[in-house]
Amino acid sequence: MESGLENVVAAETVLSDVDGQAGRLIIRGASLDDLAGERFETVAAMLLDGFFEQPVEPGALGKAIGAARVEIFAQFAGLDPQLLTLPPTDVVRALIARLPDGDDLAAAVQLLAAPAVFVPAVIRAKRGEAPIAPRAEAAHAADVLHMLGAAEGEAAVGGLDTYLVSVIDHGLNASTFAARVVASTKAGLTSSVLAGLSALKGPLHGGAPGPVLDMLDGIGVPANAEGWIEDALDRGERLMGFGHRVYRVRDPRADALKRAVGRLAASGSANRSRIGLAEAVEQAALAILKRRKPDRPLDTNVEFYTAVLLEALGFPREAFTAVFAMGRVAGWIAHAREQAGTGRLIRPQSRYVGPRPLEAA
Repeated sequence: MESGLENVVAAETVLSDVDGQAGRLIIRGASLDDLAGERFETVAAMLLDGFFEQPVEPGALGKAIGAARVEIFAQFAGLDPQLLTLPPTDVVRALIARLPDGDDLAAAVQLLAAPAVFVPAVIRAKRGEAPIAPRAEAAHAADVLHMLGAAEGEAAVGGLDTYLVSVIDHGLNASTFAARVVASTKAGLTSSVLAGLSALKGPLHGGAPGPVLDMLDGIGVPANAEGWIEDALDRGERLMGFGHRVYRVRDPRADALKRAVGRLAASGSANRSRIGLAEAVEQAALAILKRRKPDRPLDTNVEFYTAVLLEALGFPREAFTAVFAMGRVAGWIAHAREQAGTGRLIRPQSRYVGPRPLEAA
């Protein structure tokens, strides 16, 4: 048996395909390279269409999500101070748990809107700032930045859309598998999303982008990059933002996010010296990893430029996993509906390897 269910096919899906050898991500028949310039609402509609009684059209879905943001915000009467002592992802999870556990399109729309409302509100509350009301007519990414109190320029909105689309679905990863397992029991969509979010918060899955910034902070300036990286590898440490369980070449999401970061820098919406540091660190890390580990494919992954982009957009590093969930929630919902449609409970077998009782003589 493969460790970690490696190479075990546990589901058939029409939603996404991760080709680790070619470095290609396909979402509902389209390449990520072609989707990275689309709005989150458009790609979410692609994922969800066909899994509900009514068609899911991008324009209608965008309007429904906008209305749901306003509705959810109106129900958001403030945060229990005790709840605010928890990390942002835990607070968002607790707030999502209050939503009805339905399985129709209306329930899905609420779950698409909820993280977009809760994440900025929690970030602002932890800063001692009042929440900002959403605008129903605004595009989803633009409204998230508005509720955060961040810049809403074209490059910033496009950058957040690129991020949300890049992480919207990615095969049968740990959080998506968790969502499908729960959906297979016929639990509702809220339960499936909470399962996905609980798996995502683990540092081996969605909790890794923040430490990329810790690495950049430690390096400080481009001239220190090579020595810092060599010392870290000598200590046996992993370089955050490099290498992936599936991809054997460069993660295609990293390229989409790097382009978005470049547009932010060109627009003057980001700290150019910080982005220059990130580029220098990436260049040094790739050269050193290739020299020191020639037999291991360790290329830039989604975490590296996720950290740089989200920092430039104004999100604190402790909230990165919750922002990830803002995009991936669409994938969790689509997979939950796809799994529920099979009518089959996921119930794998285990092999007992423990002690057995002594047989009577």
